[in-house]
Parts: sequence; C-alpha cells; structure tokens
Amino acid sequence: MNPITPVSPKDRIVFALDVDHFQEAQRWVTLLKDRVGIFKVGKQLFTHSGPKVIDMICQKGQKVFLDLKYHDIPNTVAKAGEEATKHQVAIFNLHALGGVEMMRKTVVASRAVAKNLGITRPIILAVTILTSMDEETLQEVGIQGPLVDEVGRLASLAHKADVDGVVASPKEIGIIRERCGERFLIFTPGIRHPSDKKEDQKRTLTPREAIEAGADYLVIGRPIKEAKDPIEAVQRIVEDIS
Repeated sequence: MNPITPVSPKDRIVFALDVDHFQEAQRWVTLLKDRVGIFKVGKQLFTHSGPKVIDMICQKGQKVFLDLKYHDIPNTVAKAGEEATKHQVAIFNLHALGGVEMMRKTVVASRAVAKNLGITRPIILAVTILTSMDEETLQEVGIQGPLVDEVGRLASLAHKADVDGVVASPKEIGIIRERCGERFLIFTPGIRHPSDKKEDQKRTLTPREAIEAGADYLVIGRPIKEAKDPIEAVQRIVEDIS
C-alpha cells in the first residue's frame, strides 16, 4: 500500500486550490475537507502564501499535493525535494523532461530525509506533457512525432528513475499502463463533464471515463470551484466514479 492509497471514491479526488490568497484557500479547505481526498497547492497560491498554506492544510488533517513541477539541474531539484519532504506533503512533482538523473537523485534525497526524520515519505510524480498542449504546440517547441508516444517515453523514463507515478492526460493512460504497469500511479487533470467548459484543457475525459481507463486520481479545479453549488459538483463526481 502506498502512503495515499484511496479507500473510498472521494479519496481519488484532488482539488486544485488555484486561488490567489490564503483566506480563500482556507475557505475551500474548510468547505471540502470531508468531501475530497487531497488538496493541490500550485504555483499561484504557493507564490502568494508560501509554506504556511501547507501547514494550514496539514493542521486540518488533510493531505497536500505540492504542485510546483520542479525542473532544474539535478542537485537543485533534489534539494527542493528535500524541503518539500520536510514540510510533510503527501505528494510533490517534477518534470520528466528534466531527465533520469534529476528524477532519480530527487527520489533518493527525499526518501533519505523521510527516513532520517521518521516521517512518511511523499509520493513523487513526474509531469509528462501538460494537458493544455497538443501535437501542434509540441512541434512549436521542437518535439516531433505523436503526442501519445512522447507521453509514453517520458513515463518510461520516470519509471526507470523509480518515481512513483505521473501526471498525464486521461487520453494517454493506456500507453502508460502498458509501459509502466498497474502499480505505477496516474494522476489525471483535464477532467470535464460534457457540459463543462474545457477552457485551456485540450485532452479531456469525464471522471467516470478516466477511472475506467485506469486513472488512480483525478485532479479537478474549475469544474468544482466555478460551480453554482460546489458541494453538489463534488457529489456528482463521487457518484460518477463510484
């Protein structure tokens, strides 16, 4: 069992705290703490509030996914991973494009810190290709070939580096499972019901479709945050994946 093994459908929901100040984050955590499994803290909120937002979520007995997508030279990312581990986040991530050495060095450093402190080690995820990208945008940055093959290649590198799983579009779950096996965790953003606005997400599935395809966790923000009744929106997702 990994440190965040889900025991109920709600545990599979990662709510994206993509808000611009601490008080709003606190309000959402208070509202949803018994209805979702994990709260994701991204660049916007962390840049505004810093580690205190992690402490606030943990003090409420909730799990944190620190979504800063580390991507730098191996030593720098490993040191960042050590600090994330000290904050006792449940999950943090890095970019698979940083390469095997960067990922493996971070995994080793994080696990060593957790062991020395006697705390649960965080799950480490690798970002493959952002769900806002398609084959045209990949070509703009010089990556040729089918997008699904690139996701599969990056997931394989992450698996080789002993990373726990990946963040990937639900459309690429099949190739990830094929190359990395059933125990490799898959977190999928780009979750939308047919009636939801897609906004900047280009590769999407419904919650039920993503779980049936093999996703372990669903990262969901705007479909809940922008709903007229956020609690009803969460319940709809829970029912969809039950």
